[in-house]
Amino acid sequence: MAPKILIVDDHEIVREGIRTLIGRSSRGWQICGEAESAEQAIAQVESLRPDVVVLDITMPGVSGLTAAARISTLNPGCRVLIFTMHESERLATEVRAAGAHGFVLKSQAARDLIRAIDHLLSGETFFGREPQSKVPS
Repeated sequence: MAPKILIVDDHEIVREGIRTLIGRSSRGWQICGEAESAEQAIAQVESLRPDVVVLDITMPGVSGLTAAARISTLNPGCRVLIFTMHESERLATEVRAAGAHGFVLKSQAARDLIRAIDHLLSGETFFGREPQSKVPS
């Protein structure tokens, strides 16, 4: 069965770009759904049971980091990849604290998004240029 991916971003053009990158990757992954808010994402995680959620941080209402924490509680097997334009020294720490498994900067999506999803599906993390680590079973 193909891994299922849920795309969450409040901008349709960004969701379309993610769909395009995933489609061009020829990985055979299934985009099982899309959401434009954290609340929608949480509901879809419960119903669709995706393997990976690509999740924007900054959205109206609940933040992506808050959603990541809720998703990791609702579906511990689901891997969360934060997708953000906000680069900061605290980003990796905040992403880890939220229970997410990595992040990709939107400015680096063409280079890193597919690689990051590959890492998450393999049980690893992806925090930019940091060494990757296997998550204990």
